[in-house]
Amino acid sequence: MTCGPSAERPSVSVIIPHLNQRARLEACLDSIRRTTYPHFSVCVVDNGAEASDIGDIGLARPDVHVLRLPCNKGYAGGCNAGLRHTSSKYVLFLNDDTLVEPGWLDALVETAEHDGTVGALQPKILSLRAYRRGTRRFDHAGAAGGLIDRLGFPYCYGRVFSGTEVDRGQYDRHSAIFWASGTAMFAVREVVEKLGGFDEDFFMHMEEIDLCWRMQLQGYRICSVPEAVVYHEGGASLSEGSVRKIFFNHRNNVAMMLKNCGLTTLLLVLPARMLLEVAAACFYLFSAESGVAKAFSVIRAAGDNLLRLGSTMRKRRQVQQSRTVSDRDLFRSSPLFILSVRKGGPPQLT
Repeated sequence: MTCGPSAERPSVSVIIPHLNQRARLEACLDSIRRTTYPHFSVCVVDNGAEASDIGDIGLARPDVHVLRLPCNKGYAGGCNAGLRHTSSKYVLFLNDDTLVEPGWLDALVETAEHDGTVGALQPKILSLRAYRRGTRRFDHAGAAGGLIDRLGFPYCYGRVFSGTEVDRGQYDRHSAIFWASGTAMFAVREVVEKLGGFDEDFFMHMEEIDLCWRMQLQGYRICSVPEAVVYHEGGASLSEGSVRKIFFNHRNNVAMMLKNCGLTTLLLVLPARMLLEVAAACFYLFSAESGVAKAFSVIRAAGDNLLRLGSTMRKRRQVQQSRTVSDRDLFRSSPLFILSVRKGGPPQLT
């Protein structure tokens, strides 16, 4: 979907991993077609294998490149495959359940071009469901930019756990953030390739936080760009509170801490996190619908991390040997703990 030549402006590849539900992908592509930025292309990564529902989409949309994978590689693997099959200066990893405003890429490219320290950027992400009801409310998956506390619990400007704010312009400034949401993550190709892309062992959920963490350990900045706006339907891949989502969130959150925390930080926070994992399992067991299954998913996540510990430690050595930024500098403004808005329960990884 390259819209006219532009020697002056750098190219952007929009990479969209897809697994079934073609209608939402079609709507996403229709909105992208109205993009005002003149030099971009679209690569749809088909994770559906034999169950693919977009076999003929390349004929209907010759300006969209379709990359078909032999099996479902998840969000991480799908994005990495798209990265390898494109060659633009910038990449934008985008969920297929999104709609974009026409000027979204202009603001992102302009910010990246004027700041050579940028590794990744995040647009403002608003709830598509709320927008259709006439309300501008931040979306759960990224909101106005991702942050993290010192125990590894992610939250956002405009969102703390399950609560989101109405967008009244309160975050309409460029801000340093800790992570850019994989819902719509703009990144410098050279930086992503240097770091080896997303960790495919994560499969889905928190792989973008892990990648942004690794970027910052090498001195790159992550920032929000509120002039760029994306609307996200949310819950299209895994519904909120699903057993599978709980498993990936708990497993991957601890895994990225094992990889990226410095030794002193890890020794200080890991015991507390393990206690909170136990607390979360108990909370699910006694208070949630399908409580036994949800509690077991937390336990299974811990067991899977134990099975993968050797691989995780090898990745940790690579990360720690190449880091140039200390945890003290990285977490200078991070709180120790963010209380859940759910009364009476431990922090929820959502």
